[in-house]
Amino acid sequence: MNNRIYLCLAHMSGQEQKYIKEAFDTNWVVPLGPNVNGFEEDLKQFVESGTDGNIMDWATLQGKEVVALSAGTAAVHLSLIALGVQAGDEVICQSFTFCASCNPIKYLGATPVFVDSEPETWNMDPTLLEEAIKGRMEKTGRKPKAIVVVYLYGMPAKIDDIRAIAQKYDIPLVEDAAEGFGSRYKGRVCGTFGEYGVLSFNGNKMITTSGGGALICPDKEAKQNVMFYATQARESYPYYQHEQIGYNYRMSNICAGIGRGQMTVLDAHINHHKKLAALYAQLFAEIPGITFHSNPSAEIDSNYWLNTITLAPELHVKGEEKAYTTRIQGAVGGAAGVTHSASSTHTDCEPNNNVEAMRIALDVAGIESRPLWKPMHLQPVYKGCPSYVNGVSESLFKVGLCLPSGPYVSEEDATHIVTVIKQQIK
Repeated sequence: MNNRIYLCLAHMSGQEQKYIKEAFDTNWVVPLGPNVNGFEEDLKQFVESGTDGNIMDWATLQGKEVVALSAGTAAVHLSLIALGVQAGDEVICQSFTFCASCNPIKYLGATPVFVDSEPETWNMDPTLLEEAIKGRMEKTGRKPKAIVVVYLYGMPAKIDDIRAIAQKYDIPLVEDAAEGFGSRYKGRVCGTFGEYGVLSFNGNKMITTSGGGALICPDKEAKQNVMFYATQARESYPYYQHEQIGYNYRMSNICAGIGRGQMTVLDAHINHHKKLAALYAQLFAEIPGITFHSNPSAEIDSNYWLNTITLAPELHVKGEEKAYTTRIQGAVGGAAGVTHSASSTHTDCEPNNNVEAMRIALDVAGIESRPLWKPMHLQPVYKGCPSYVNGVSESLFKVGLCLPSGPYVSEEDATHIVTVIKQQIK
């Protein structure tokens, strides 16, 4: 690590080497093996934890099973396949999210129907969800095939209300808890309220397998079905017989070994993120014009995967007159993968000048930050898709900023970050 303060990096515990060594020593360097089985069992035990003594919750969670996969995106894709989503179907998806929540809908030739957020949790608005269901039924004569709700930045959605509407119209619910691993609603682990729950173990998540994900399934039969599609849909003949299209989506035994080691530090990581959040909240409470996004009620318990703030439009920041004057040529901050050079300095919807000026100032100070997710209904690739909006996600996108939050970020770092932010305010 250098002196730069990164947005979010998972922290290795030292236990990972033990499981990785076992994999090499026993020659299990494939997408199956003891570590995969062990990691799935560790995840299953975590999923079953924290039911606050509710017997119905406990009984429901006892039946849950977990499949370790190559990515959280693969988990979203397989959940939709398991629910029978096909070309021509519609799937309701939260608009305020990363593209991995909705891209798999398009993989299947289905159409995403985007639903905006409510202002407390920043997640899917239950009232707007019901409006979208009624609207699509009136428009197409059919119900949407599934609902994908997201736990944005780790913050639990109003899942009781959302689940009640899903049950009212008999539409299966998928929880994208990729950012919410370890978050809880009324004491119950996020990802366990719907038919399927999606987890991610990318390098920037609460724990990591370097890359990877998992799908929480309702029962053993569903798990077997998901595993079938995740291993190229091979039929049980002595030769390769394929009657369905399958995918190479299983997690490797090496990556699962990393995951098993990471599970030993999961609670410590969650506690660290929460401790940082409490400190950020305390420090920002003293700065007019900046609001820290925190749990809106006692029943919601975020893991604070990423700590986020909003800057009031009237808050002026040094250098904001120079915001968006330079066309960006490559990836910003720690963004992974290959990017196209920006074709212009502006798009039709972007963060306010004071937010961009603050991001640049932090970057110059060696502090990585990033705007909130740009809502999917505003993305050019999804132009023309149905959307039910109230302006919440667009307004948040214009004023929001994500701050360093990972295990490598110390309390001293957080205090320094807030100090730098204060120094940039005019």
